[in-house]
Parts: sequence; structure tokens; C-alpha cells
Amino acid sequence: MGKARVVHYINQFYAGIGGEDKAGTEPHIFEGMPPISVQLQSNLGEDAEVVATVVCGDSYFNENLETAKAQVLELIKSANPDMLIAGPAFNAGRYGMACGTVATMVQEELGIKVVTAMYDENPGVDVFRKELYIVRTADSAAGMRKALPALAKFALKVLKDEKIGTPAEEGYIERGVRVNMFSDKRGATRAVEMLVAKLKGEEFTTEYPMPAFDRVAPNQPVVDLTKAKIAIVTSGGIVPKGNPDRIESSSAQKYGKYDISKFDDLTEADHETAHGGYDPTYANADADRVIPVDVLRDLEKEGVIGKLHDFFYTTVGNGTSVASSKQFAAAIAEDLLAAKVDAVILTST
Repeated sequence: MGKARVVHYINQFYAGIGGEDKAGTEPHIFEGMPPISVQLQSNLGEDAEVVATVVCGDSYFNENLETAKAQVLELIKSANPDMLIAGPAFNAGRYGMACGTVATMVQEELGIKVVTAMYDENPGVDVFRKELYIVRTADSAAGMRKALPALAKFALKVLKDEKIGTPAEEGYIERGVRVNMFSDKRGATRAVEMLVAKLKGEEFTTEYPMPAFDRVAPNQPVVDLTKAKIAIVTSGGIVPKGNPDRIESSSAQKYGKYDISKFDDLTEADHETAHGGYDPTYANADADRVIPVDVLRDLEKEGVIGKLHDFFYTTVGNGTSVASSKQFAAAIAEDLLAAKVDAVILTST
């Protein structure tokens, strides 16, 4: 049997085409092999050959999903592969969503083996972890030197139909799949040993990890609304007409701060939504439906609130990673505190 045929799926950045300015790149087969595919080939060794690298811009894929899926599937199919390797995507949200979507599609439509790689907090992990093997990576391309060997090693194991061990043993992200196993100690004994280790402050590994949730203490209530400065923050993607900062329609990498000091009402002539996760028709027709500037202006004039802050803050929550959201929140909060804002109205979609 000859070498296994592998197609490598990557975005415009890792193909060396460009960054956000080239995110609209349409799907195509890269002429030759970009450096990342060359490195992947080196790690795969003699058992597999990268026969094609399929490239698609992150924005193009996520904003033209059905068209892009059909185009990418046809390109992959034309290479007659035995496996698709997508990424690694690290913590790039749109790239992770594209890798997960492509891998799932190829697995279902072509019936071939697939593997991808991402950071734990990439939104693609939550969406696709149950369908795919996702090799764990660092949060950025700084971890490439470790990511590619790990991805290639695991891919070869899948290609050869070798037994796949636990996530801890193999380095992939937990899929929520329970597997029966034999142990020389019964469950009660193991449980007591873990409890004793915990009481002693010793290290132990739980057999049933629980999800971790942030706990945020509620702020003190506003004492007097009639003197309060109120700001609007939204994940609903409302932006000035034309989206001047090019906030992404999904898996946002940035937020915007925009002046509304001269607006009593938002209209389709001056504002729209950049959000790609809901029908934008009603938000584009009247952005006040997402951020209620008109109502807050009325309350300001009536003296119900002291003042509406001169700026609103906006991003897109659609697929945006937890890490990016925390980063945005910290920066926005710092700006709000500096402006002596008393309270925030947070809106979504």
C-alpha cells in the first residue's frame, strides 16, 4: 500500500497571502506547498503525503457559508485524499469554526478520516468537539513548533486505525465520550483515596471533571438614576454605516467605540449591524432595536437618568472566544471608569 494521501486545509494567513485585508480570499488549491504544509509533511514522514493545500479566507468562508462549503468540498474531493488535516487554528475563532465545519463536512460527505487542532477556548472546540478529534494547541502560533508534530503524530495514528487512548494520553481535547475501562481498584476505594489526597493538599486527578464557571459579584445598585451617567455596551454588532473598523461578523477580534453624542435616534441611513449570527433585517432598519438610543434620549430629557454617555461600545458575540471577550471587557471597563460612568446597559441580539 502506498503513502496515504492528505489534504491540508488552511486560511489566508497561514498560506502567506495576507492578514485581515485578504480574509475575503475565495477557496482555491495553493500552487505548490506553503511553508506550513511543508512542515506538516516533514512531520508526517514517509507514511503520508500532503497532495494538496486548500486555502480559504476566514471572512469569505464564514460570510458565504453554503457557497464556501460547496467550493471547498469540491476542491478537497478533487485531490482524492485519504485524510483531511485542518489547521492548526490555535485561538483564531473564525479559523477554528472554518476548520471544524470543513472537517465535519468532509467526514460526513466523503467518509474519510479527519483531524484538526485548536486551543481549548477556540469557539470551534465547543461546537465540534463531539464530532471531531481536536488536538490541543497553545493559544497562538507561537506554539506552532509543538502543535505540528503533535497534530501529525495523532493524524498518523488515526490513519493507521490504531487504538486511540484517553485525551490525557493522546493530547486531544475531551469529547465528552465515556468509555468503559478496567481498574484494579473498585470505585469506592478510588474515591476515598482522592478525598484523602485532597484533604492532605496532595495532587490527584478526578475521574469526573466538572465545568468551571466564572462567578461575578453583582455591583452595588445605582443610588440616584437622575444623576447617573449611563452607557450602552452591546454584543449585537451595531456599527456606523459601512462598518468603518471592519468588525468581523463572527469570532470577533476587536470591538468598536463610537460617538452618539449628536444622535437622538439611529436610522438605517447612519447605523447597521455587522453581526452574522441573526437576521439583520430589523436591526439594519432601526438600530435602536438593539441599542435603545432613542428611548434613553427620552429618559434623559425627562430627567429619569442624568446623562447618556457620549459613546457606545460594540462587538459581535457570534462565535467570539471567551479569551477575546474578557480582553474586550477589561478594556471597555477601564474606559468607562475613566469617563465616570455609573451604570451600563448591556444588550445582545
